[in-house]
Amino acid sequence: MAITKPANEQARVIALDKYAILDTDPEQFFDDLTLLASYVCNTPIALISLVDEDRQWFKSRVGLDASETSRDIAFCSTAILQTDVFVIPDALADERFRDNPLVVSDPHIRFYAGAPLINEDGYALGTLCVVDRAPRELAPEQKEALKALSRLVLAQLEFRRNLILLKEALSDRTKEEHERQREVINVQETLMRVLGLRQVPKSASAR
Repeated sequence: MAITKPANEQARVIALDKYAILDTDPEQFFDDLTLLASYVCNTPIALISLVDEDRQWFKSRVGLDASETSRDIAFCSTAILQTDVFVIPDALADERFRDNPLVVSDPHIRFYAGAPLINEDGYALGTLCVVDRAPRELAPEQKEALKALSRLVLAQLEFRRNLILLKEALSDRTKEEHERQREVINVQETLMRVLGLRQVPKSASAR
């Protein structure tokens, strides 16, 4: 299945990589938001999906065993092209998705709604999405709630990235301080050797 990619695809993938989150362990905060999305939207499946070059990987998931799928069959590949919640009331009635393997076989997707995770630089990293096995609509208040939860997902992604950057900066600073300390010790040792050499003639003349 041919997919359309964002115009800023290369920069988008680079931006996603900078979050250092792909293939990481589950984290409670993300899992809580996914559970809330499932509850608020009343769907059996909810996912935090991050879309890289050739797959969508699920940072968090409720109601689905798979940890990733190929990007070319991912509903989220289309959702990241949008600026608002992308809704498919009935996938079997949508010619873009009716033959999709995720529709005609497990998990038998019929309803999909995905809020794109667009960072402050304008890159769509993935989605917070909800899925049902029966056709339906998303109520206006559910749509707004999904958007609010997606903002919390994005805020946590930013917090997590900033924490990593802070740790790296502190580590670099510690290394620099150790290097300066070693330089001071080297200077001190050199001075001691010079002073020691200068003391030799005095000892010799005393004899």
